[in-house]
Amino acid sequence: MSTMTITTRRAADKRRSGIRPAPGPKLPWGPPSVYFIALVVIGLMLGPVLYIIIGGFRSNSEITVNPSGLPTEWRWENYASVLTAPQFWTQVGNSTIVGLATTAGAVALGLMASYVIGRYSFRGRGALYALFAAGLMFPITVAITPLYIVIRNLGLMNSLPGVILPQIAFALPVTIIILVPFLRAIPDEIQEAAYIDGCGRLAFFWRMVLPLAIPGVITVSILAFIGSWNAYLLPLFILNNEAAFTLPLGVQQFSSQYSVDTARVLAFTSLSMLPALIFFSLFERRIVGGLTGAVKG
Repeated sequence: MSTMTITTRRAADKRRSGIRPAPGPKLPWGPPSVYFIALVVIGLMLGPVLYIIIGGFRSNSEITVNPSGLPTEWRWENYASVLTAPQFWTQVGNSTIVGLATTAGAVALGLMASYVIGRYSFRGRGALYALFAAGLMFPITVAITPLYIVIRNLGLMNSLPGVILPQIAFALPVTIIILVPFLRAIPDEIQEAAYIDGCGRLAFFWRMVLPLAIPGVITVSILAFIGSWNAYLLPLFILNNEAAFTLPLGVQQFSSQYSVDTARVLAFTSLSMLPALIFFSLFERRIVGGLTGAVKG
């Protein structure tokens, strides 16, 4: 008797006896109210962004008469006037330099500190890790006055290094908190095998630790760059020279200079925030994957 015949007879017997097969697993779609709340939250977050972007294509009279309406005629000259302004590209360059330097410094120092905390046992390791974790609760707003005094005494006022160095320090807690679980999760057997093959500590760090920690490195790099790009308070206190302004300061200066030209102000604002939005959107999966790996580690 074939296997197919036996299976068919068993199914027929179950139908006669009234026994129904167990239902398959249901898809976890959840109640519709969850999706409604999610759509409302997404709308609240995207609404102001879309308003700023679309407002840059309108005229000042349209914004005055109907602030929430769509443009009757799309005016590209608002964006063109901003893109052709030399001060805009100067501020873009300053923000890029500050962001890349902050990211490089925070990742380099954070990797070295995380490697020691995550891979070596020594007295005070837990206290050191807790100290960096406590840095997450210490906002830059609280330290802005002593930071201003220190930077002034160092002679770094009105210079990009005066903004870069404090931002590296304030990016270190997040960097270390995310990287330590990555480095701690590396099996000791890999390290022992590397030592047997004649690989020293520095060689093990460069050849094994860095490649295995790439997801975490990408995550902290993106977070450090976006945080530096959007920083406003520290550059406001440190930079007084317009040639050294970053984009957040440029938006404030432009809105004060062209306060009556609301459409151009909206165009300038949308162009200044688009790089960070695009950058974050492209690497969103990297950030989620890196944070997931840090939680698992």
